[in-house]
This record gives sequence, structure tokens and C-alpha cells, in this order.
Amino acid sequence: MSPASFSQRIAVNAQTKRLSVGAHRTVKVGFLGPLTGPIRSWGLPGLNGCRIWVDWINRTGGILIGGARHHVQLLAEDCGYDPERAAEGARRLVQEHGVGLLMMLGGDTFRPIQDYLMSRKVLTSTLLPSDLSPDTPYLIAPSEIHPLYNVTAVEWLARNRPDLRRVAMCSQTDALGLPSLATYRAAFAAEGVAAVGEVRYAPEATNADEIVGAMLTGSPDILCWCTSYEPMVHALTEAAYRSGFRGQIISCTADNYRRLAERTSVEFVEGFLFQFPDFDDPELRDKAFFFNRPAEFFDEYNRRFPDSWTAVSWEYVATLDLWHAAVEKAGTAAPVSVLAAMKHGGLGEHAFGIAKWSGSDLFGNDNALIGDWPVVRITNGQARIVAFGSIPNWLRRHGTRLRQELRALGLMWDQRHPSVPDALRISAGPAVVNLQSS
Repeated sequence: MSPASFSQRIAVNAQTKRLSVGAHRTVKVGFLGPLTGPIRSWGLPGLNGCRIWVDWINRTGGILIGGARHHVQLLAEDCGYDPERAAEGARRLVQEHGVGLLMMLGGDTFRPIQDYLMSRKVLTSTLLPSDLSPDTPYLIAPSEIHPLYNVTAVEWLARNRPDLRRVAMCSQTDALGLPSLATYRAAFAAEGVAAVGEVRYAPEATNADEIVGAMLTGSPDILCWCTSYEPMVHALTEAAYRSGFRGQIISCTADNYRRLAERTSVEFVEGFLFQFPDFDDPELRDKAFFFNRPAEFFDEYNRRFPDSWTAVSWEYVATLDLWHAAVEKAGTAAPVSVLAAMKHGGLGEHAFGIAKWSGSDLFGNDNALIGDWPVVRITNGQARIVAFGSIPNWLRRHGTRLRQELRALGLMWDQRHPSVPDALRISAGPAVVNLQSS
């Protein structure tokens, strides 16, 4: 049986307010993410979504723990995607404030503080399951399974546009970009789509015209931006438009896609594929998730934080919703007990339906909640879900291929383990590498 939805718990909470008399107690959650800098679109919008969630839950009396009401206090630290700032912020949130849950984007900001957080048994969430390993027992990837979901759009594209047979990919050389590159490599190869170009660029690179120019030398039918940051997704798309490319574009994200249409044309972005829907999408109306009120959340978000909806606006909130259910189930906010309650039965209410706690073959533990994920297509200037793809089904068919691609880039958990020689570890490589095949 799936956990109770947020809306159901709200109804129960409203009827049990009499159990708490007098002052509310407080349970603290921490948000450690990029609120400034080039990756802020994957941090600040998530914090804004959490603010809505906290307001909603506290308005109903808070979380019920052992018959007592607890307000949720949200504490945020800006790491700017800088490892040193992340370490400072984590220590403040853990040591000074005693947060019961720490939410992070992950990647390059998690690994330097991994031992600190795990030794203190801090329940920590990441949007990057590639952070998981046997050494991270208290790290969970409950809401986003980047970059595994990228396979669903490639699978849909191959099924609906079998005439597109050549792809060029690009990726920045960091913990966000390279796992995405490996996943897209595996996904396109699984569909028999030939990779005719690959560009890896430094995260601070800004010359989109040079990158796109290198990608176009192989005459691709498809350009894939992998998981480039929002500013680069826009720059690359505009560069492709200027170059005269009129083929298929696919990307992990397309935040602020309406601006892309304004800077290019509605016709140019027609068919652009990515992975993150607007939450007023008709396909979400019958989905029993996310307090059963995705459209209401979307409306309030856009009213309070206009023109800032991104891929992560709801993801940290989805983590909070799972945590909330587990806290009330466990009767405590103690991290170890909450984690046990969250994973009890092996299933969880993922954002897009029931999913399974799994991932040991890829990440060394089963702390990733893996299920279905939507494929989103821009049609007449509007992003709309065109399908839901099953990631577990894809992994059963092509998991070996994905592991091979991850290993080729030094990304498997055992290659990142401290005992692995430096020679086997990940290498960023040169700022721009163009690999072509006929």
C-alpha cells in the first residue's frame, strides 16, 4: 500500500489539532544549494518551492510526531556550487542548527563533505544518485534520478522518429555533465543511433558557437545538450539557430523555454525534447502524487515567484513530502529511524507514481527511488508530456551498456572509492574535445 498523500495527511492533521495544546515544537530541515551563480536555477527555485511547502504544512498545524505538533523550520545556506562554501554551510546547518534533514543538489559540492555528513548520520538528500556509494548509507536520491531518466526521451524519440540516425552530444566536464553524457551515449547506442560528434567543455566555458560548430561537423540529425546548465542550454540553442540547424534538439532540461522561443522562434523550438513538465500539464491531473494538487502548487509558485519555474522547483518539495510521511510513520524525526520508515517495504511514492528503492548495481546501494519519468515535448510553444517511460524496464534491457559507458568515464562507484588508484579516477580532459566517427 502506498503512503498517504499530503492532502490526506492534511485532512487528518486538521482533525487532530486538539492533540497538541500550547506552543508548537520545531523540527528543522536544511537546504544547502546554489542560490547564486551559474547553477542557481537548480537551487533557488527549489528553495522557493520548499517555502511554499513549509507554509502549507505549518498552516495546518505542522507535523504530528507522537501526538505532538511540530512546526517545520526551513534553514538555507547558499553554496554557489562551491565545495568550500558547501562545507561551511553544512557545518552551520548540522552543528549550529541540528537539522534533521539536509537537502542538497549534490555532485561536486557533496563529495568533499561526504565523510562529515555520513559519520554524523545526517539524513541527506541529493538530486544526483551518482553521489551514492556503499560509503553513503544516509544519503538518499528520493525525488530525482539524474541522469537515468534521460533514457526515456531517447527511447521515445527513436520510436517516433526512426528516421533520425545521427547524434552529436556535448557536456560540461563535471559531476553533473559527465554522468549525463555516459547515459545519453548508452541510450542512443541502445537505439542504434550513431554518435557522430562529441564535445566536452569546461564548466566555465561560454563559447557556444564554437561548441555547436564542432558538433555540426559530423552532419547530425540530432543535437543533444546533455545536462548543460540553463545559461548554456540557452546559448547552445541560440547558436544552433544562428547556424541554420533545423533538426531535432534534445536536452535534460529546458528551463525558461518560452524565452528560448522568443530568442529563436516558436517554429525552431517545435519538437524540443526534455524531461521536466510544467505542473499544470493535463497528464498530471490523474496522478496520485505530490499532495494530489500539482496544478495548485504550480499556480501558487508562479504567483509568488513569477518567471522562475525550473526543473527543480518541485523536486526538493517531493523530498520533503516523502520525509514528512516517514517522520509521521516513525513517530520521530531521528534520521536513522526516518530512513528506515521511508524505505520500509522497498517501495515509495515517487513524484510520478510508485517506485522502487534500488540502484545497487549502479551506485553500490539501494538508496535511489527509481520508477517512471515523463518525456516532455515543446508543441506550439507549450511544454507538454507526451509519454511516461519506465526507467526500470530500460535498465533491465540495457543496464549492462550503461555500466560500460559509466565505467569508460570513470564514474562507477567503485572507481570513485578511496581505495581506487588515482589513475582510474575521473579526468575532466581538455576543455573542448571533438570526437568524430563516420
